[in-house]
Amino acid sequence: MNKWYIEKGDQGDVVLSTRIRLARNIDDYPFPAKLDTAGKNSVNSLVRSVLFENDAKDFSYIEMKNLSRLQAVSLAERHLISPEFAAKKDGSALVLSADESVSIMLCEEDHIRLQVMKSGLALEEAFDIADKLDNMLSSKLNYAFDDRIGYLTQCPTNLGTAMRASVMLHLPALTRCGQMARLANTVSKLGLTIRGAFGEGSQPKGDIYQISNQITLGITEETAIANLKSIVLQLVAQERSAAAEIVKKPADEDKIFRALGILRNARLLSTDEFMELASLVRLGAARGLFEISVEKLNELIVSMQPATVSVANEDAATPSARDAIRAKAVREALA
Repeated sequence: MNKWYIEKGDQGDVVLSTRIRLARNIDDYPFPAKLDTAGKNSVNSLVRSVLFENDAKDFSYIEMKNLSRLQAVSLAERHLISPEFAAKKDGSALVLSADESVSIMLCEEDHIRLQVMKSGLALEEAFDIADKLDNMLSSKLNYAFDDRIGYLTQCPTNLGTAMRASVMLHLPALTRCGQMARLANTVSKLGLTIRGAFGEGSQPKGDIYQISNQITLGITEETAIANLKSIVLQLVAQERSAAAEIVKKPADEDKIFRALGILRNARLLSTDEFMELASLVRLGAARGLFEISVEKLNELIVSMQPATVSVANEDAATPSARDAIRAKAVREALA
């Protein structure tokens, strides 16, 4: 079964993916920070029984304590869990669909962190799936909810809808034009935030950024999604315009083709070098400079992350071995 991140969705030359995340807590239990392992296991058992009894999706249930550190970090690299959740063990669990489009973190910061991922720009579609799963859970679980302030969450910034809608964007042209600081400042005034691909505090490696709503209180989910979609479409238009100008410049066009040449011939590739070169090649592919599919590059950007390479290859025990394996895989993919 194809994973969601292999596909190219709407606005796929610029938009890599869409995520809807809902935070929920069960009224009868304290927040996870105040729960012992037995209490967390009880919460997990409740959620698991509802999901596996009612839904036909091919879900798997994974206890975090049964994963190695590399396996957990690989899940974070694929955006299936948060980096913080990768470090959790006893009392934390993950429910994951076969195509990895639905992931539910149990006893992360909240009892339930329900995520739906879609390729391209698909905010309404992702929310529809998340909403149906949420309704199924709420029909059997007593959510912590207040008529005045909405869903109750451990972090006050999530109160209200407790929804975070995020879109992952590849913005190499705007980055090279020095526009990102200005754009980040502009969208913050509109109740949105631009961060690196892995959320707060992360760097935008490979010119990949995550834009998401900041406001969850006093606003409906539909309004938040409409606001985010409107700004994303503006960013897409600006990136395309900037990219069209960049590829006309011989020096920049040369950099793009040199990047492709290195990826097709390198014997060692670190993660940082790969991401920098892959960003340029993806820019060229999106603008039609060569016949390489954006989908192939999307898959490489996910599968060539360090922990994911190590999990897939037993002989990737050292950074240099991993760099050699990465270079070989990229050469073969782009041959």
